[in-house]
Amino acid sequence: MNQQLELSVKNDAFDPDLYNEDLAPVKKEKRDWTWLNYTTVWMGMVHNIVAYETAGSLLGLGMNVWQALATVLVANVILIAAMWLNSVAGAKYGLPFPVLIRAIFGYKGVHVPVLIRAFVGIFWFCVQTYLGCKAVGAVLGLLIPGWNGLEAYSVIGMNLNDAISFVIFWFLHVYVVSHGMNRIKFFELWAGPLVIVLGLGLVVWAISTANGLGPLFSEPSTLTGGKFWSVFFLSVTGLIGTWATLILNIPDFTRFARSQKDQIIGQAVGLPGTAIIFSIMSIVITSGTVIAFGRPIWDPVELLIQFDNPIVLILGAFSLLIATLSVNVAANVVSPAYDLINLMPRKLNFVRAGIISMILGLFFVPWLWIENSGAIFSALGAVGGALGPVAGIMIADFYLVRKGEYDVDSFYTKTGAYAYSGGWNPRAFIALFLGLFASFIGLVIPALHSLYTFSWFLGVGVGFVAYTLLMRSVVTPVSQQQAPLIRAADE
Repeated sequence: MNQQLELSVKNDAFDPDLYNEDLAPVKKEKRDWTWLNYTTVWMGMVHNIVAYETAGSLLGLGMNVWQALATVLVANVILIAAMWLNSVAGAKYGLPFPVLIRAIFGYKGVHVPVLIRAFVGIFWFCVQTYLGCKAVGAVLGLLIPGWNGLEAYSVIGMNLNDAISFVIFWFLHVYVVSHGMNRIKFFELWAGPLVIVLGLGLVVWAISTANGLGPLFSEPSTLTGGKFWSVFFLSVTGLIGTWATLILNIPDFTRFARSQKDQIIGQAVGLPGTAIIFSIMSIVITSGTVIAFGRPIWDPVELLIQFDNPIVLILGAFSLLIATLSVNVAANVVSPAYDLINLMPRKLNFVRAGIISMILGLFFVPWLWIENSGAIFSALGAVGGALGPVAGIMIADFYLVRKGEYDVDSFYTKTGAYAYSGGWNPRAFIALFLGLFASFIGLVIPALHSLYTFSWFLGVGVGFVAYTLLMRSVVTPVSQQQAPLIRAADE
């Protein structure tokens, strides 16, 4: 049963500190994203350099191909389940993440988890931009004589040629974002499939280099017994951490869904389907580099340079550039933009907030630390651990505490059901603290260090249980509240 929202009152009935057009329920006529849009959006997000390197670096950690594929499969099954659970409210009410989560933390308290989520997205924006600028630099190195000589100069810890490439790539993001969500939707429609072409070409090369699939799949693992399982669970947590931000703010996309069926089918095809295929391609290609070059090369730009072929490098680098631009805009600009709008709805709109988030991303300087597979999975584990409790709390709130029903009016007033105590819900923060403690207890207590391997799972579980127990007795059912100003009507 699909749900649509119709405004029955003027916008000025709501508090301007909590309401503007970007935060309002999406109108019925603008809910036009079909299953194909969600599939291609996920293709655009999945087909990126970080996802490629993360999957390929499993071999760098010592896994063989079969172990790496099993790790990717398990992580994606867990991911799609979490995505589905958190998608329904966005599609039902047409509301973004920072509005929905007001029901949990209160209209003031919401800024804490929303800003945590925003800065994680901004962090990944800068990481993706830096990795993507390598593709820009590879092309410029072929076209501009003396370009590679700029490596002798340094700017804030980055080679001058990388810095120039970074600035160029950064402004490409500004161009796409400056035209709003419609431009993003149509950009994703063709950007995602393009990368598959590059990947298939490299898969053919890997199979040809190895004289068939047999040698690729027979490369031995250096991990056995308990050592394998430790790396396996750490890697699953890391792979989930890749999309931990999207688990929270998937409503930012499903709010545009034509129906629940469209977003469910589209995400099923787009996330586990294309993610697993793309990971298989990455793993096969990286396995091919072991045979061809004697070592695993999971950096796709470095791999393209190894071919010493200008045409291959230009076409490949262009595909990587589009892929990175695609995921960065959809996953790491859209969501922080909504998060910042929620902070200052009087002053910010989508475009302004998106550009501010991209400026803030520069302060994370990923070029100083992201140089090996261990660093990637450490960062992903920290991200997953930080956001896991919020995901668990959101799922518990919608399904167990609210029974799938929200009072939409209360999202936009300071006296409604989600006002709590001066805009703060202390029970939610207790649950969040307990979840965060569980996520990072392995870092705090050395004797429990092995628990850090399960940081995301511990955070989700503890946050879910704690919030449910703390809130079950204090929530008034929507059916017992006054008639809503914004009505949910069956279509």
